Amino acid sequence: MSSTKDGKKVIETVSSESSELDLRMEIDSLREEIKILKGQIRSMEYTSNLEREAYKRELAGAYDEVNMLRRERNLLKKQLDDIMKPPMLIGEVLEVIDRSEIIIKNGTGQTFITTISNDIITDDLKIGSRVGLDRNNLVVMRLLSQGKDPIIMGSELIEKPLVSYDDVGGLEDSIVELKEAMELPLTEPKLFKKIGIKPPNGVLLVGPPGTGKTLLAKAVANSTGATFIRLVGSELVQKFIGEGGRLVRELFQMAREKKPCIIFIDELDAIGAKRLGMDTTGDREVQRTLMQLLAEMDGFHPLDDIGIMAATNRKDIIDEALLRPGRFDRIINVPLPDKKGRRKILSIHTEGMKLAKRVDLDIIAEKTEEMSGADLRNLCTESGMFAIRRKHASIRKEDMDDALIKTMERKDEAKGAEPHHMFS
Repeated sequence: MSSTKDGKKVIETVSSESSELDLRMEIDSLREEIKILKGQIRSMEYTSNLEREAYKRELAGAYDEVNMLRRERNLLKKQLDDIMKPPMLIGEVLEVIDRSEIIIKNGTGQTFITTISNDIITDDLKIGSRVGLDRNNLVVMRLLSQGKDPIIMGSELIEKPLVSYDDVGGLEDSIVELKEAMELPLTEPKLFKKIGIKPPNGVLLVGPPGTGKTLLAKAVANSTGATFIRLVGSELVQKFIGEGGRLVRELFQMAREKKPCIIFIDELDAIGAKRLGMDTTGDREVQRTLMQLLAEMDGFHPLDDIGIMAATNRKDIIDEALLRPGRFDRIINVPLPDKKGRRKILSIHTEGMKLAKRVDLDIIAEKTEEMSGADLRNLCTESGMFAIRRKHASIRKEDMDDALIKTMERKDEAKGAEPHHMFS
């Protein structure tokens, strides 16, 4: 009986251990399954997040495309509106008669009495206002802003020239006078008030071609903090009557708006020549432009913080009214450089050039009498061209000598003299 009981106990024990093992295996299997399920859930969540971000990016791209298409549509619509607008004539108001009628002058100088559109407030129309006119019936359709001529607007130097006083050789005395007349009144006005004098109104640079008059103007534009306005005299000569005088008025108006300011008129003789008894319409128009310039330089409107510079190589034909004190108070001669000046000019122009040891700038300066700064610059350029032609590694003495002969030959031809032979 005891053996039977022991057998039953063994069977029960084995059965219990087997059940426990099966249970543990089942638990491990469930845990593994749970782990796999969790991994699948995480993978699905990651995939869902990626899809969600991709959708967001796609949606943002769609919004950007829609905004871009809207901007393009608005731009095309504006262009279409501009194309559909009828062109207008530009006129100037001479007199406002009443709330419905006005006297205007068109671009060709003709005067009309016309009506005003209901869209325009009559009180905004002043004498001298610019208006847009219907090209068919000349009705005033728009009130325009007081713009300036493109010639005047484009004359302001936005970027300063790179030329400084150190780049100007042989004109030390002229530079001192120019600084006193142009820069000191703008930078140190108290000095003139302390002494009790009025600074010069204008400076006229006079000298042969190529001596550096425009170069001095560039140096002034570089060194001063004032607005620099540059015009060539011929730009003030216009086809229609009164246009030259209008340009001069707008030039000085812009200078007053942007002061402190320096006005530089290059080739002054184009509009400042002596007034003679000419009967042609063109000559009379140039004289009217000159008279407007005279009035602006010494008229009722003060030129505080405005300096005027001009340059010419024909002082003999400049009108005396321009040369009197009160207009161009100081006349600065810009002569041909002396030997010392020529040596400095040559050193400036050869600073970046590769010269052989035998090249002596002192000897070249001695041989280049009556040459201007422009001639000396051309001499340096020609010597470099000879060196390139002969495949030299540097500019040799013979290159410089041949360039000197060629430059002198050119000057003699300009004077009408018998030219030298280059390779004699």
